[in-house]
Amino acid sequence: MAAPAKVVRWLLADGTDPSIRWQTMRDLTDTPADAIATERARVASEGWGAQVLALQAPGGHWGGADDEGWMTTVHALVLLKDFGLDPTSDAARTAIDRVRNGITWYQLDNRPYFDGETEPCINGAILATGAYFGTASDKLVDRLLSEQLADGGWNCEAPPSTRSSFHSTIRVLEGLLEYEKSNGAKPAITEARERAQTYLLERGMLRSKRTGEVIDRTWLRFAYPPTWHYDVLRGLDYLRSANVKPDNRIAEAITVVEQRRHQNGRWPLNRRYAEHHILDMEPGIGRASWWNTLRALRVLDWYAAS
Repeated sequence: MAAPAKVVRWLLADGTDPSIRWQTMRDLTDTPADAIATERARVASEGWGAQVLALQAPGGHWGGADDEGWMTTVHALVLLKDFGLDPTSDAARTAIDRVRNGITWYQLDNRPYFDGETEPCINGAILATGAYFGTASDKLVDRLLSEQLADGGWNCEAPPSTRSSFHSTIRVLEGLLEYEKSNGAKPAITEARERAQTYLLERGMLRSKRTGEVIDRTWLRFAYPPTWHYDVLRGLDYLRSANVKPDNRIAEAITVVEQRRHQNGRWPLNRRYAEHHILDMEPGIGRASWWNTLRALRVLDWYAAS
């Protein structure tokens, strides 16, 4: 299924952020690679990417150096990864060097930032950004692999919990996938990801395996940035990025995505999470969302191509 031309033109319109434009070119058009690279390079100096970079303190943090600042820093780095900031660019190297040189987990004997802290829902995001920006920690990978639960996923409340959480699982999956993209496939990591993917797929991306009920109806409404929250679009976009072959276990989730589309062919922003807010990127709740539209179109194309 080719993405509707009028919606693609909207995503590529003058004034749209470079992070949206270059990914639209890559994922939804046949734009030449050099033109895509040119557009991607603008992320460091224009729009949302430049704004996030400008908010970093010289000491490495975003949002202050207190406990609130730790989480804002985690989310800021995820944004820069999602924007596609070139990890080899001067802007990226400056930002990452500030984090490496200026931030440690003082609560954990000054452990380096990219070695992670104690919760998999946070460590998955730290691993994803560390891998993307070339500073992945093998120690953190080993920790996450050792924390995988018997049902295939992860949970920040384990122990004592023995049941996985969609929220924790999607974040760890994103981290492990980014590690393999940056460092090559590793049998133990691939096996762990496949087990966790099966955890999501056996539940249709949204339902309790025990009762068959939708676990959380907020998962049917899409936010960007999702921070630590799971939703159906986030789960599907991970599967697409991981080159998982679609099957009938995601058919209902795909229908949810299709039903969220407005008559103009665009997807609205359904939810906005206030925690660790860094900058406004979308016009508002209920209005057309660049991020949701881009992600939904590439998910539907991936599904149709199968």
